[in-house]
Amino acid sequence: MPQDHGQDRHPERSPDRAERGRPSPEALLAAAHKEGRGRLKIFLGAAPGVGKTYEMLQSGRARLAAGVDVVIGVVETHGRTETARLVEGLEIVPRRREAYKGRVLEEMDLDALLARRPALALVDELAHTNGPGSRHPKRYMDVEDLLAAGIDVYTTLNIQHVESLNDVVAQITRVRVHETVPDHVLEAADDIEVVDLAPGDLIGRLNEGKIYMPGTAERAVANFFTVGNLTALRELALRRTAERVDDQLLTHMQAHAIDGPWAAGERVMVCVSEDPRSAALVRYAKRLADRLRAPWTALYVEGRRSHALDEAARDRIADALRLAEHLGGEAETLPAGDRRIADDVLAAARSRNVTHIIIGKSNRSRWFEILHGSVVHELVRGAGQISVHVIAGEAISGPPAPAPARTRPRPAERPGFPYVVAVAAIAAALVAGRLSQSLVGIENIDLMFLTAIIAVAVRFGLMPALFATVLGSLAYNFFFLPPLYTLTIADPTNILTFAIFTALTLVVSNLAGRARAQAVAARSRARTTEALYSFSRKLAAVGTLDDLLWATAYQIASMLKVRVVVLLSDESGFSVRVGYPPEDMLDPADIAAAKWAFEHDSPAGRDSDTLPGGKWLFLPLRTGRGALGVVGLDRDKPGPLLTGEQRRLTEALIDQAALAIERIRLVADIEAARRAAEADRLRQALLSSISHDLRTPLASVLGAAGTLADFTAVLTDDQRTELVSTIQEEAERLNRFIVNLLDMTRLEAGAVVPRLALNDPGEIVGAVAARAAKLPGGHKIDVSLAPGLPMVEVDPVLMEQALFNLIDNAAKFAPEGSPIAVQGAVDGRDLVLQVIDCGPGIPDAHLEQVFSKFYRLEKSDRVRAGTGLGLSICRGFIEAMGGSVSAANRRDREGAVFTIRLPVPATPRRLDTERRG
Repeated sequence: MPQDHGQDRHPERSPDRAERGRPSPEALLAAAHKEGRGRLKIFLGAAPGVGKTYEMLQSGRARLAAGVDVVIGVVETHGRTETARLVEGLEIVPRRREAYKGRVLEEMDLDALLARRPALALVDELAHTNGPGSRHPKRYMDVEDLLAAGIDVYTTLNIQHVESLNDVVAQITRVRVHETVPDHVLEAADDIEVVDLAPGDLIGRLNEGKIYMPGTAERAVANFFTVGNLTALRELALRRTAERVDDQLLTHMQAHAIDGPWAAGERVMVCVSEDPRSAALVRYAKRLADRLRAPWTALYVEGRRSHALDEAARDRIADALRLAEHLGGEAETLPAGDRRIADDVLAAARSRNVTHIIIGKSNRSRWFEILHGSVVHELVRGAGQISVHVIAGEAISGPPAPAPARTRPRPAERPGFPYVVAVAAIAAALVAGRLSQSLVGIENIDLMFLTAIIAVAVRFGLMPALFATVLGSLAYNFFFLPPLYTLTIADPTNILTFAIFTALTLVVSNLAGRARAQAVAARSRARTTEALYSFSRKLAAVGTLDDLLWATAYQIASMLKVRVVVLLSDESGFSVRVGYPPEDMLDPADIAAAKWAFEHDSPAGRDSDTLPGGKWLFLPLRTGRGALGVVGLDRDKPGPLLTGEQRRLTEALIDQAALAIERIRLVADIEAARRAAEADRLRQALLSSISHDLRTPLASVLGAAGTLADFTAVLTDDQRTELVSTIQEEAERLNRFIVNLLDMTRLEAGAVVPRLALNDPGEIVGAVAARAAKLPGGHKIDVSLAPGLPMVEVDPVLMEQALFNLIDNAAKFAPEGSPIAVQGAVDGRDLVLQVIDCGPGIPDAHLEQVFSKFYRLEKSDRVRAGTGLGLSICRGFIEAMGGSVSAANRRDREGAVFTIRLPVPATPRRLDTERRG
C-alpha cells in the first residue's frame, strides 16, 4: 500500500463507516441463540487433583446461600474427606442404576434432573463416557440437554480431555487420553475458571495420598505427574483459557457495537508499499513489537494502481514483505475492495484487533492531496482508538538499478497508442452516428459513443477511457446537438441530455476500467497459480533426487527462457548436479559465486549485490533447516536477467523445489534409519549364533578333560601336558569371548564408569604383554617405550582390557610366529600407544568400520573366529577415559597400526598406582 497516494473517491458512504456504530449481525445471532439457554461454567484444571471438584462445590454452596436452587447431578469425591464435607447439605438427585456384565453401573439420571428442573446443576467430570442404557454416550451431551432446558450447569474438565489438544498432550506425557470433549463445548462456555496448583504442591498432595492410593500414586509420580509434564499441561490450560477470553472479548465488542480495539493485548500492523522507505518501516514495526511483546503483521493493499507499477517498485514491495517474514512477522497482501484504501486498512486492523498501525509519512504535494486524497490523513481520521504511527523512514541507499535493455516496443505497448485508438473509436462512432441518424434518431446516437468508450476502457483501462469520454462528449455536442457545428447548446432539454450522457460515460468508463484492472490482476494470478500448481504436481510424482533436479531445471528454464544449473552440497562436496541445457558448465569464478551464495544463504552473481558482474545469478535453495544448494540462471540477452514478476515466480519455484529436495532426503534418512534398525536387529540375532564360537572352545575343553579322565593310565607325560595345555588355552579363549560379551553389554547399558587414577603406562603395557604371551599363534610381543613416559589418568582395568583387545586382534590376523610391536611415546600433550602387526592390513574404506559392533573383515580360513566385538569394546573403553583410538596401515610394509591417544594431565590430582582387579 503506498505511503500516501490518491484515494479512489466514491460519493457513496464507506461501508466500514456505515456499519460502524451497529452491532455485528453474527454477534447478535450468537447472542440470540443463547437466549433461553442455561449458562455453562467450566472449572478447568491442568491435571487430576488440582481441586476442580472442590472449587465447583464451593461455588455451588455460595450460590445456594444466595438463594439459588442448586442440586447435584453427579459428583465424584474419590474418597476425599474435605470434598465429601462440601457435598453435605446439597440436594443430590439419585443416580440411575444399570446392570452390565455382572456389575451395577451408576450414572447421572438426566431425566430426573430435567424433571426436577433446578436453577443450577452441578455435574462433575464433563468428559465421562456414560454406561449402556444412557440417553447419550457422553456426559457432555447430557449437559447440552440441561443447558437447552434453561438449567445453568457447573462442571469440571481437565485440559488433556480437550479434543484438539489430545495429540499434544500425548506427545508431552506419553499417555493417550481416550475420553475427550469436542472443542465447541469449551468454546460455548459462558465462563471458564482455571483451577491452578503449582506442580510441587500437586506432587505433594499426590505423595500424601490425597489423589490416588499409595501404590497408584508411586506409578503416577514416575510416569504422568512429573514436574515437566505438569508445567506443560499448566501452560496449555492457561493458554487455552486466554484464547477463549480473547474470543469472548471480541464477541462482546461486536455484539455491543464497541468501536475497538480494546487494548487487552497489543498487536502491531505496518503498511508497506513500493516506497523505498518501506524496509525501514518494517524494521521499526519489529522494534515496536519487541518492546510491546506483541505479534505484528506487514500489510500491502493491492489497489488498481498496483498493476501500473514498474518492476522495480513491485520488487520493493516483495522485498518488504519478505523482510517482515524474515524478522518473525506475518506478511499479507490484501486485494482492495470498493472502499478507499484507508478503509481497507482500518477494516483489516479492526478484524485483527490491532492496536498500533505504522505508516510512512506523506511526501506528496498539498495540491495532490486536495485532488486525490491522502491515505495517511484518512487513516488518522478514521483510526478511532487505534494508535497510528506516522514514520518518516529512510530509503535504503545503494547503487542505481541497471537500466532496462532498449527494445523496440510493440505498437500496443507504446504510451500514445491507446489514445490513438480512443480517437479512432470515437471517430468510428461519429461516422456510424451520422450515417444512421435518420434511422435511429438523435436520442440513440449517444449509445454508439458509449459503446466506443466502453470498448476503449475494457481494452486500455481508465485514462484512455476518460480521454475518449471527453472527446465523445465534445463530438456529440458539436455534431448532433443544435445549433450544429458549435459547442453551444440552445435547448435546455439538450443541456440535460448532454449532462446525463457525460456523467453516464464517466461512470461507465470508470467501472469498465476498474473491471479491466481486476481482470488483468485475476489473469496474472491465475497464470502464476496454474504454473505453481503444475510444478507442485510434478514434484509430488517424483521419487528420486536426480529426477527432481531435472524437473526443477526444466520447469524454470521453460517458464523463464533461461539456462539453469542446480548445485547441491552432499558427502562428495559442493558441485553441479544438473543443468538445462545439459551441456552448460560453470567456470571456477562462477563456482566461487555459487559457493558464496550457498554459504551465506543469499543471492550472488548477476543483478545481485554480491559479484554483480558475474555471468550467472545464483539463488539459494533454502528451507527452514538452512540452505540445501543453489540454482544458477543465465541468459545471453543483455540487461536485467529477470523482471520483478519473474524473480518472484522463480523464488516460488525454488522454494517448492527446496521442500521437495528436503522431502526426498528425509525419506532417504528414514530409509537409512530403517536399515540401521534392521542391521541392529540382525546383530542382536547374531548373539544367538555366537554360541557356535562359545561351543567350539568348550567342546575342546570337554574333549581334552574327558581324555585325561578316561585314559590317564595309558597317556604319556607329553600327551597329558598337551591335553592340559589345550584345556588351558581353550578355557582362556572361552573366557575372552565371555568377557567381550559382558563388556559390550556394560557399554550399551551405560554402566561403564571409569575409576580414574594416575598410572604408569609402562606397568600397564608390561602386564598386558605378559598376558598376551599366552595367545595362540606363537607371536612375540616386542615392547618399545620411550624413556620417561608421563603418568596418565586412566582406569587400569579398562586400559589393560582395551590394549589386550588390540593385541588379540593383531594376533588373529598376523601370520603365526610374526612379531607384534607395542610402542609408546609422547606427542605434544598426548601419550600415544601403538599396536603394530605384520598382517595383510585393513582396506582404506574399512578403517573406521572395523570399530563397529560385530564387524569382521572377510579373511582366509586360517583366521581365528571371533565375535567382532573386541575393537568396538576397545574404543568404548578408551573414549570413556577421555582418549581416542584409530586404525591405519603401515607404510613400510603390510600390516595394521592401531593408535591410542590419551591426554597427559597438566596438574595431576592424585597419585595412585594401586592395581585394582
